[in-house]
Amino acid sequence: MSARPMSLLVFGIAVALSAGMAGCSKDKTGTGAGGVPLVKEGTLVTCTHIPYPPFQVEKDGKYVGFDVDIIELVAKKLGVKQEFVDTPFENFKTGAFLNSGRCDLVAAGMTITEPRRKNIDFSEPYFDAKQALLIKKGIAVTDLATLKSSGKKVGTQSQTTGEDFTKSKGFDPVSFESSDALLNGLRSGQVETVIEDHPVVQAWMKDPSNSAFEIAAYLDTGEQLGIAVKKGNSKLLAAVNEVLAQAKSDGTYQRLYEQWFGPMPTAKKP
Repeated sequence: MSARPMSLLVFGIAVALSAGMAGCSKDKTGTGAGGVPLVKEGTLVTCTHIPYPPFQVEKDGKYVGFDVDIIELVAKKLGVKQEFVDTPFENFKTGAFLNSGRCDLVAAGMTITEPRRKNIDFSEPYFDAKQALLIKKGIAVTDLATLKSSGKKVGTQSQTTGEDFTKSKGFDPVSFESSDALLNGLRSGQVETVIEDHPVVQAWMKDPSNSAFEIAAYLDTGEQLGIAVKKGNSKLLAAVNEVLAQAKSDGTYQRLYEQWFGPMPTAKKP
């Protein structure tokens, strides 16, 4: 046998193997009930940012929290299991992880904003959020005006609407990568006040080790949180919205809300 026919044979085998591998790669994607496209067979993959209690946090090797429970309802509707991918919050706003097929949706206590809508599609709002001004006990700060006149350093979580809001009020906040880092900055004295989503601050205040701090004020910013999907993924978006509507109508939403946050503020705005 000459060398040329052998080369062709090897080339042919390589092409066949390559095609087979490509086919296997495609088979890794899948669909849920109702033909909802998913990036991984039998799995609803959710990008999030850990920790962000009580929305999502790792406990005993598992992710738990309000968002985790809400997404579990979506996974059950689609007849699949859920899987979470922990990634920095700034990756969500551009839609990069959704567009690249890294995840199906984003659930990370994320505020719905018009700039973000340009890159991702949001579900119907599932949570009304305020910001909370948390201070070290004993300092004379009761609102933004007294915070500004006090000259105290204020901390915020980077790339969040809370940080944007703080800057819009004329502050130059110290930026922390995560909510845990923000709390540690307050504990260590890097800052004496922080502005953060009120459910997160309320969760902190349940911990006796944070008794040196108190909530000085709630800041109504009109924020609403949404679950994000890849732009144009109408089937998954519809499934998420159906789950949210059903959970609110059958009492599941209220049960989960009260489990993670305490009594609901009103019946009209869950």
